[in-house]
Amino acid sequence: MDNPRGALFRVLEPNQRSRVTFVELFFDLVFVYAVTQISHYLIGHFTPLGAAQTAALFLAVWWVWVYTAWVTNWLDPEKALVRGLLFALMLAGLVLSMSIPRAFEDRGLWFAIAYAAMQVGRTAFWLTATPPQRSAVRLNAARILSWLSASAVLWLLGGFADGSARMALWGAALTLEYISPAVRFWIPGLGGSTVDDWMVEGGHMAERCALFIIIALGESIVVTGATLAELDWTGANIAAFAGAFVGTVAMWAVYFNRGAEAGSEVISRSTQSGLMARSAYTYLHMPIVAGIIVSAVSDEIVLKHPLGHADWNTAATTIGGPFVFLLGTILFKLRIRGFLQLSHGAGLLALIGLSWFATELSPLVLSALTSVLLAIVALWETLSLRSKPEPHASATSA
Repeated sequence: MDNPRGALFRVLEPNQRSRVTFVELFFDLVFVYAVTQISHYLIGHFTPLGAAQTAALFLAVWWVWVYTAWVTNWLDPEKALVRGLLFALMLAGLVLSMSIPRAFEDRGLWFAIAYAAMQVGRTAFWLTATPPQRSAVRLNAARILSWLSASAVLWLLGGFADGSARMALWGAALTLEYISPAVRFWIPGLGGSTVDDWMVEGGHMAERCALFIIIALGESIVVTGATLAELDWTGANIAAFAGAFVGTVAMWAVYFNRGAEAGSEVISRSTQSGLMARSAYTYLHMPIVAGIIVSAVSDEIVLKHPLGHADWNTAATTIGGPFVFLLGTILFKLRIRGFLQLSHGAGLLALIGLSWFATELSPLVLSALTSVLLAIVALWETLSLRSKPEPHASATSA
């Protein structure tokens, strides 16, 4: 009754998780390229303005991906029309990714058109694919489409503008989009969405976001491997490569060893899965991914210049990447477990302390220290949680 003949929505079975489909994994390949482009953009624009532009590009890429993850949580990618939607989004995503290096130059309009087409087109498809009897879902899709259409105007105006005007318009568009879920996509006449409008298949959402973490970690490994392959191998850059690899593995352990599985279990059991998906996965995964990308930038810098004193740019990325990553993971795990991880908090404090004398160290030593700190955090958490397999919201910390 809830999924009539011809409907494009997933059929949810009791006590059975919806798997991530192969076409969703195929779609994600575009974002491997996008993440690489973002990290290279930051390397090529290492100024405060360049950092702000990189942040805007990252927020746009993350938002278009996570909205697609929401829609494919509801629609069935095994249906031919939904597959067609994902292929069309892949094409637009390639245009988006190819425009990133010159998004604030002569390809700004291309970036804006691709982004607006993905956001508005996907939501319009979802609206038209929703059967009439699902009136609440149709209203929710209409609300989201209204907000994304408004922001699309700002994106396109920014594509026509230049310099600071483009940054201001795109910043306004991102602000509009990022606050819209928090205000439940309220619009005059239709009001805001309800908790029931946001129910998701929790296991699928958790797996989708975990796969994006894999994309970011994979990009980090590709960067280090490709960079070292182009250099003359010395003891210093080989040591830098080893440190970068340890840091990447440690990030994987911090997120996947206990956090990803716990998050999947909690959201799968939650009676308010939509609210948890909005906070824990839509918002709190942003700093996790951003931290991995910034760390990849640091790895490339250290591989090329391992010796001498670290400059402020090197120190900012080498410490800032792990710091943002740990900040995201501690907030994510607080949301799913209900208590702060002492191991993560100690890691954050250690990174702050390291920043006081970072420029007195060589890039190689600084990178090695941050990698060791991440490894300690991962090991500490693993050992401390062995006696707490089922944590609850409490004042306890690990």
